Amino acid sequence: MQERGLYFWTQFDPKYTPVLAMNDPGESDLNGGLVYARYGKGMYIYTGIAFFRQLPEGVPGAYRLLVNLLSASAKSVDVNPSRSKKR
Repeated sequence: MQERGLYFWTQFDPKYTPVLAMNDPGESDLNGGLVYARYGKGMYIYTGIAFFRQLPEGVPGAYRLLVNLLSASAKSVDVNPSRSKKR
């Protein structure tokens, strides 16, 4: 497969939470490939992950991640509870 992603954010507002980091051997972590921010009653999710390459190739992890992203909601468990607002 050609690449796992493109247009990973290198800088972002502190309102965004990076969800995972990726890197090639010997390279620094890229943590802007999947970020989210709560927005109103929901959330905004940005991903630079190349689903358009991974899904046609049948990559199981790509399908699992996509389903998890589609089912995310404001009631989802926060990956960084220290940043959660008190309700």
